[in-house]
Amino acid sequence: MESFLNESFSGVKSKNSPDESLQRWRDLVGVVKNPKRRFRFTANLSKRSEAEAMKRSNNEKLRVAVLVSKAALQFVHGLALHGVYTVPDEVKEAGFQICADELSSIVEFHDVKKLKIHGDLSGIAEKLSTSLTNGITATEESLKCRQKIYGVNKFTESPLRSFSVFVWEALQDMTLIILIACAFISLIVGVATEGWPKGAHDGLGIVASILLVVFVTATSDYRQSLQFKDLDKEKKKIFIQVTRSGFRQKISIYDILPGDLVHLAIGDQVPADGLFVSGFSLLINESSLTGESEPVSVNTDNPFLLSGTKVQDGTGKMLVTTVGMRSQWGKLMATLSEGGDDETPLQVKLNGVATIIGKIGLVFAVVTFAVLAQGLFMRKFQEGSYLRWSADDALELLEYFAVGVTIVVVAVPEGLPLAVTLSLAFAMKKMMNDRALVRHLAACETMGSSTSICSDKTGTLTTNHMTVVKACICGNIMEINNHEESKAICSQLPDVALKILLESIFTNTGGDVVINQSGKLEILGTPTETALLEFGFLLGGDFQVVRQESKIVKVEPFNSEKKRMGVVLQIPGGGYRAHSKGASEIILAACSKVLDREGIVVQIDDAIASHLKSTIESFANEALRTLCIAYMDIENDFSPTEQIPLDGFTCIGIVGIKDPVRPGVKESVEICRSAGITVRMVTGDNINTAKAIARECGILTDDGVAIEGPDFRNKSLEEMMDLIPRLQVMARSSPMDKHTLVKHLRTMCNEVVAVTGDGTNDAPALHEADIGLAMGIAGTEVAKESADVIILDDNFSTIVTVAKWGRSVYINIQKFVQFQLTVNIVALIVNFSSACLTGQAPLTAVQLLWVNMIMDTLGALALATEPPNDELMKQTPVGRKGNFISNIMWRNILGQSLYQFILIWYLQRQGKELFRLEGPNSDLELNTLIFNSFVFCQVFNEISCREMEKINIFKGILQNYVFAGVLSCTVIFQCIIVQFLGDFASTTPLTLSQWFFCVFIGFLGMPIAAVIKMVPAGSN
Repeated sequence: MESFLNESFSGVKSKNSPDESLQRWRDLVGVVKNPKRRFRFTANLSKRSEAEAMKRSNNEKLRVAVLVSKAALQFVHGLALHGVYTVPDEVKEAGFQICADELSSIVEFHDVKKLKIHGDLSGIAEKLSTSLTNGITATEESLKCRQKIYGVNKFTESPLRSFSVFVWEALQDMTLIILIACAFISLIVGVATEGWPKGAHDGLGIVASILLVVFVTATSDYRQSLQFKDLDKEKKKIFIQVTRSGFRQKISIYDILPGDLVHLAIGDQVPADGLFVSGFSLLINESSLTGESEPVSVNTDNPFLLSGTKVQDGTGKMLVTTVGMRSQWGKLMATLSEGGDDETPLQVKLNGVATIIGKIGLVFAVVTFAVLAQGLFMRKFQEGSYLRWSADDALELLEYFAVGVTIVVVAVPEGLPLAVTLSLAFAMKKMMNDRALVRHLAACETMGSSTSICSDKTGTLTTNHMTVVKACICGNIMEINNHEESKAICSQLPDVALKILLESIFTNTGGDVVINQSGKLEILGTPTETALLEFGFLLGGDFQVVRQESKIVKVEPFNSEKKRMGVVLQIPGGGYRAHSKGASEIILAACSKVLDREGIVVQIDDAIASHLKSTIESFANEALRTLCIAYMDIENDFSPTEQIPLDGFTCIGIVGIKDPVRPGVKESVEICRSAGITVRMVTGDNINTAKAIARECGILTDDGVAIEGPDFRNKSLEEMMDLIPRLQVMARSSPMDKHTLVKHLRTMCNEVVAVTGDGTNDAPALHEADIGLAMGIAGTEVAKESADVIILDDNFSTIVTVAKWGRSVYINIQKFVQFQLTVNIVALIVNFSSACLTGQAPLTAVQLLWVNMIMDTLGALALATEPPNDELMKQTPVGRKGNFISNIMWRNILGQSLYQFILIWYLQRQGKELFRLEGPNSDLELNTLIFNSFVFCQVFNEISCREMEKINIFKGILQNYVFAGVLSCTVIFQCIIVQFLGDFASTTPLTLSQWFFCVFIGFLGMPIAAVIKMVPAGSN
């Protein structure tokens, strides 16, 4: 079976599967009992292709609009513009001078003419009653008024499907429809021949069983849909920085209103349509809307910003003009039909299992019906009454047909693919509580097979709470532990050096210092920027004073490719000054001079260079992040279009930043190692810093290799093949180095790779990896969108928790498959062999429907929702080529099936003598005993399936309330069916001793299962 599954159903990957592969397995599955339910959690390929065509059309329209606006721009300048715009009364009364539709048309069509007519940016701001410095006034009344006129920043969502829809879908099962028809005929014939209510028992019994199956199935599916809805809400939670009432604050993307001032940085998603206010080097990727891969430069000449686009480089501030369904992204979303997420490899594989077993079951069902019907015809022929058919004969034939159909119901494990979804939904909900948000269903499943984790250092392995603890300024090495030591440093530094240092810290920064609503100073920015700004304050600097004295001409923001940040200032006395900071080796290599102890600029000779390099190395060996700060006076004129020079700088100093290792990381790395998962650190930091942190975390071992990115990328393919299995630390890596490492691990080493990322440039590696893990706190929106899982607390220990849940999902599905296949095999063989040898089926249609519910919906609920335990992380990972239905599972299935079959067969042959059953009801009593024994075998087998290899199956059973609840409900309903629903379920009440026997032989399956587990199963 496994080879057939691998051959026919292995084309679907955990992510980025081609549509051909997705369509191929659908074609192989062919006819299914209930397509609506079977394919509910799979991608709708026809809708997806429609959406792509619609998106292409919209992209083309928008692209044409942009080109037209660029052409119009050339003619608009210098023209006297006249236009008539009438403000709607409702807008006037609210205190605004422009309506939502007018604003929408300006930005959507890049209408420069309209923008000029309304007075450019300042005119729009005035008409929106907002300030370009302080933003909108954030009183509750004014915000409500603004919402009423301009709408809210939410898109129209498809309504949640009601419970009745799930009931209707559950009723679409082809075999249940046939059984309903059989029940209806049985009801009419029975009432006509035997009267009411006696003649209605069989028909009503089948109807009641079908309704029970339908309502339990619909309830389970409805609960799953609610869980996915909750998770979908979590995925869409995005917070952005705005200025309101003069205060910088973080608000939800849903709370943005026209008039808001939004602050944009690299990796942000533009939250609404708007206009550029100010910024530096702002590049916007509009490919999601226009299809154009080249980024667009946004500035005062081209001020239009569209929602749904991404900030590729630079920083900026925008004025929001249009929100919600009027925005460009909102209009695009309104036209697209959701194609749904790709199905997971496990879902596809289990669809294959269901198909194989379904075909076998169909053959068994047809043969069983043929044998039973042949028996009836033979009896009629022997009696000479084959031409005379009574209502009883018709009912008997109908019952045989119902049994045949019900065998198909039981044989086709429709619940197998859906059990994956149930288990994944349960795991995703629980992982949310453990601070991990799963964006794609398959990631949860794939994480359980991971063999390698490539982790960032900063913020993942470390706390991301940074402070400057050491500095080498003007050649003096100083420790900074408190305010008093900082004062001492100030007294040692020459005034000119201190002034340039503070100017560099406060101007060459991606951070900001604002007054919050409490009236206190608040530092905003990345942890590195925050640490440097705090250092500047400790040195006695004043951020606002320095910024007011400086006129910034150009900013080149930091990114992980360049590993540096630069800014150019216009000096009040004339001339320009460039400041640069970044990776210590890179900036130091760009310096030809240095400030000495007196603050005088001197050339860097060999002795000074050696001193600075040894300082960097000593800081790094103490696990400190090192940054070099430098400046350069530019004598000639400087244009903002020019690049900041790359060399000729004067070194001001080197700072060492402490970022402590997170508590519990070393233990988590050790857990990964015992679980067969290799942890590798990939960082942009200095190699000595990286090695020191890696040793502290337990990542770098004596036989491990640490390498720098430039050395790694220069290796040949053969050298990489030899290096990568031993590689544990990669320092000074670029995003492409990380991408290359992940690619080679997956292709050459055949590993299942999880990779973390937080920056915009990490998107290719996150996309390439089997599981992309984005950081929830430090991660950009671009990184989160490319990821499969978002680690909400940025903690490496959470990644280990995700791996544990992933393994739990995989093992739980294996347990459920083992349980369901056992019931399948026994039910099929018992009914088939009995029909062939005795001419009767011991289990009726109603009884088989109840068994189907035990093994399908209830079984999935019980076994697919087992929480993970620590033992899971002591097993080796499945990897990329592990067999899903393992030899261990086949051993357990066949052993348990053999026991149950022998037991049921013995009861059929010797049951009457064993229980001394006599009289007209002896057959009914025996069949009830067989049915009851069979069900209790499944109850205790369900407990045995909690562990596939271990003898102790009771560990933690009471902690799983779902399992205990399902088991209890099964036993209670079984008692009711046997003792009180005899007419409907073809049962008769049993005595206490008979009940004890049924429970005992069911219980006996557990020690037998324990003995079976001792039999060696061989390799998987």
